[in-house]
Amino acid sequence: MSDDALRVPGIDKIPLALIPAIALVALPLIPSLPTWVTLTVAGLAMGMMIFIMASGLTLVFGLMDVMNFAHGAFITIGAFVATSVLIPLAGWTQADSLWLNLGAIIPAILAAMAVAGALGLVFERVIIMPVYGQHLKQILITMGGLIVAEQSIHVIWGPDIIPLPKPATLRGSFIFGDIAIEKYRVVAVIVGLAVFAAMFLLLNRTRIGLLIRAGVEDSEMVESLGYRIRRVFVGVFVAGSALAGLGGVMWALYQETVSSAMGMQVMILIFIVIIIGGLGSVGGCFIGALLVGLVANYVGFLAPKIALGSNILLMVLILLWRPQGLYPVAKR
Repeated sequence: MSDDALRVPGIDKIPLALIPAIALVALPLIPSLPTWVTLTVAGLAMGMMIFIMASGLTLVFGLMDVMNFAHGAFITIGAFVATSVLIPLAGWTQADSLWLNLGAIIPAILAAMAVAGALGLVFERVIIMPVYGQHLKQILITMGGLIVAEQSIHVIWGPDIIPLPKPATLRGSFIFGDIAIEKYRVVAVIVGLAVFAAMFLLLNRTRIGLLIRAGVEDSEMVESLGYRIRRVFVGVFVAGSALAGLGGVMWALYQETVSSAMGMQVMILIFIVIIIGGLGSVGGCFIGALLVGLVANYVGFLAPKIALGSNILLMVLILLWRPQGLYPVAKR
């Protein structure tokens, strides 16, 4: 790995400038300032949710060199587990009480992360471990795992789309004059920033983070010092799966529906984000997710017919400029 794959580099500020640049370019194209503010916050919120879902995958690739196409399965399972918790607590989620809403949401999120993390542990031990260092086999076997997981969800929860209304206190908007900002989008921004800050601090300011990064550089040397680096990497895979579960809950509440295909559908955006950011770069993933969220919302408002292709066009333009992504971290 070059420099540091796990933080936003402190030297190259040009990719960071893309976020305000896109916002400023869109400003004169939007009919009014309140609409621009609403779209900008919506784009940032969407980007934060994509980052939460993508961060686990880019973390696993950056540390373990594993391309896990079954990552979408952990997103979907996290959403369904949370739904199974929230449906019996519908009285709490629909009550106009923040504490009752939190009393339902927090256990649902914890359950989703726990189940996704546990399944990640089993998946790594049974499916991933035999194909370490074999990228083609990883792609094939994890794609098969994603298909099997989707069909298993049909068996357990059924093939139908399940409605998942937002908790009562997260509906509606904050009103500032003519500007309306949805409450849930503000929460998504806060959660996304918290996840990024936690990952940054863990990987760059703690002993375990130092051990992880040293293991990436030279795992044999770290093991010779008495550390079982393979166990640490397994923990990283479990953490990445748990983050996927958290992202699944956030995305399901955002869409207010849960379906067995949601993970596979979101994987397209996730791969666009990690390619834009640079494979394995958590900081690049964060910036790429915000760019994708902003472009999707601005283009969706200005030209809905080309909204679906706008993020692919964004990826193409960035790769033409920087073929290895915004923050390339390794020569693989």
